[in-house]
Amino acid sequence: QVQLQESGPGLVKPSQTLSLTCTVSGGSITTANYCWSWIRQPPGKGLEWMGVLTYDGYTYYSASLKSRTSISRDTSKNTFSLQLSSVTPEDTAVYYCNAREPIREYWGQGTQVTVSS
Repeated sequence: QVQLQESGPGLVKPSQTLSLTCTVSGGSITTANYCWSWIRQPPGKGLEWMGVLTYDGYTYYSASLKSRTSISRDTSKNTFSLQLSSVTPEDTAVYYCNAREPIREYWGQGTQVTVSS
């Protein structure tokens, strides 16, 4: 059973870079056919997919966030991370990490990030 846990600062100032890490347990981020995503939910809005890291290291991003988003991994720590640059208050949201393979999907509990000065 894969388990995911997000971590990172809950408050970020405008124009700074938001950095979050997802720690994976119960499985390896290099396991074949797994995809590792970041998804967020702004207050009062639906889920927004931000980007994905495949098990073999490829990344794909939402077109609307591509210029500001980077997803990376540390295989030695079994973690993957999100960096979102030049944040504004509109980036305030609950951020989730997600794991998906052909027949199962796993979610972290989510972490609130507020962008405010």
